[in-house]
Order: sequence, then C-alpha cells, then structure tokens
Amino acid sequence: MNKLLKPLMMTVTGFSLLSLAGCSTSNNAEVAQYGKNKKVTQEEFYKELKSSPSSKTVLANLLVYDALKAKYGKKLDIKKVDNEYESYKERYGSQFNNFLVQGGYTRASFKRMIQINLLSRIALESQIKPTDKQLKAAWKDYQPSITVQHILTTSKATAEQVIEQLNDGKSFSSLAKKYSVDSSTSNNGGKLAAFNQENKSLDSTFKNAAYKLEDGEYTKTPVKVTDGYEVIKMVKHPDKGNFESNRAELTKELYNKWAANSTVMRNVISQVLKDQKVKITDKELKSALDEYKGSTTSAVN
Repeated sequence: MNKLLKPLMMTVTGFSLLSLAGCSTSNNAEVAQYGKNKKVTQEEFYKELKSSPSSKTVLANLLVYDALKAKYGKKLDIKKVDNEYESYKERYGSQFNNFLVQGGYTRASFKRMIQINLLSRIALESQIKPTDKQLKAAWKDYQPSITVQHILTTSKATAEQVIEQLNDGKSFSSLAKKYSVDSSTSNNGGKLAAFNQENKSLDSTFKNAAYKLEDGEYTKTPVKVTDGYEVIKMVKHPDKGNFESNRAELTKELYNKWAANSTVMRNVISQVLKDQKVKITDKELKSALDEYKGSTTSAVN
C-alpha cells in the first residue's frame, strides 16, 4: 500500500486488499492447507474477509491513514508520535498490553492510530482558519488556565479535618501526602497541571470552585465531586488580560473544540480523501467511506 502514497489516484480493487496482507494476486494462490490435498485459496479467504463486519472499517482506516500521510506526512513530527505512545505506556503501566487488547490494537496499529489523530489535527489546522468573529465570540467566555493543588478524600468528614488543619497553619503539601487518595499527585503536594474550563477530565463542580479562588486561597468547605470530596488551593490564577494577548490561546482552544467535534473532523477527512482522489472500485466495499461526506466548513460556523 505504500506505493499508493505518491500517486494522486488511490484505487482499491478486489484483490489489492489481499496484497495488503502480503498475498499474491493469483485467485487460486494457496493461503493455508488442511487435511490431504486440501487448501484455502486466496479467493476463498478474500470472500471471508469481505463478509466480516469489520472489513469496511479496516479498509476505511487504511485509506484515511494513507491519504493523510500522503498529504501531510512531511509536517508530522515523528517524535510526537513516540512521546504520545510512551505517555500511554506510562499511564497504564503493567496494564498497557490489556489496554491494547481491549481496544483491538497491536502495538503497531496503536501507533498508527496515534499518527492518524496527529495527522488529522494537522489537516484541520491546514483547512480551517479561525475568523476574528469566531475568536471574539470565544473571548466572551474565555478564562485563563489556572494551577491548583488539591486533596481528594473519600469522605466529607476527612475533607473537613483537612480544612481544620489548614486553618491551624498546616502545610497543604504535607496534608496532601497524608490524606489525598489521588496517588498521581499526593507526593507532589497535590499539584495538578494547569487547566481551564474546557478540561473534560475534571468535574465541573471542581473547576467552578477552583476558579472562585484567588492566589493562596483554599476552599473553606469540602467540594463534592464524583470520586469523593475535594479541598482545593489556588497556586496561580492569572488575570484574563486582553483579547490580542490571548489570540494564540483562543485559536488553540477553538481548534481543540473543533477537533472534538466528530462532524467537523469527518468533513476534514472527507476533504483529504477528495484531494487525494481516493476511490474504491470493489462494489461490495464501496460504502466503506460513506461516513466521510460533507463540507469542511459546515460545522464550524
């Protein structure tokens, strides 16, 4: 399939799918043997592949990957792929292989999916440019990223005990190490990476409570979240500043919003497939790319 990256026209015919698996193009080529003088031919194997519910998805992913790589591959920093892959390995630790299996990935196919995601972001930023009108609309609700420390407890009583000790002058960092059940931050004083209101990994109640704090302040009552009760301390709450000084951040947030919109991204991929003139000629597989139809700008206005 790599040979299809250079030509503008990428055509998938019947047995070209088999060639992806390293098979020859002879209909009667042997794929496997069983019994005495029994064999499974390439034609039989191919028919089975096409009848699988996942065959169109596999083909679509392959074509999308090749089209993206052909158009934007030179803009992709391969170090970003490796770094993201390693971050997943670190996040899941000894469970990483189970994570791959549950997602239906091999290590190689998971790396390719990371590449698809990064190439899709490059395609998005190449195809769509935020207008001043869109940026100014985003500015109305914009809040700068903040940095906080937190102590997550499993009970309201424990959180209240933490607050009492803070009132008595105890160190937030020492209390985080002693009481927080968030093992990923407890040894770091409970400090979280900077976040804004767009962050989807934090409860809205947590974010709302945090944004009310000034530098050095902490919540005087426990904050109820999904996993228990939080005590939050503000480390850095920057001023909003002005529109021009935040243009780059607003642009980034708009792209993040569009990247999370499945309609926008389907349309972005659609444009890439059109640009690369991807065409499926096998009638039974022709609908594999049906979901990638539409106008790039239809979902961003």
